Amino acid sequence: MAYIRTIAPEEATGELKQHYDAALKRAGRVFNIIRIQSLHPASLEASVELYKSLMHKPGPLRRATREMLAVVVSRELDCFY
Repeated sequence: MAYIRTIAPEEATGELKQHYDAALKRAGRVFNIIRIQSLHPASLEASVELYKSLMHKPGPLRRATREMLAVVVSRELDCFY
């Protein structure tokens, strides 16, 4: 299995700590999809903003439909997020 170095939430400082704190507020924990981007906080921020734009902003699909599609794709790819 591949290994990718990450920064643990208890070791985060500065901008990364702010991102981790926001993740804790949003989801109650820092998921691996966030931690895997911990070595480059600017990319982490861009990724979170893309997610929020796709899932939360107005668009042609209802939010429930977007969530359902995310679940179906995750299941098909054996991704358990």
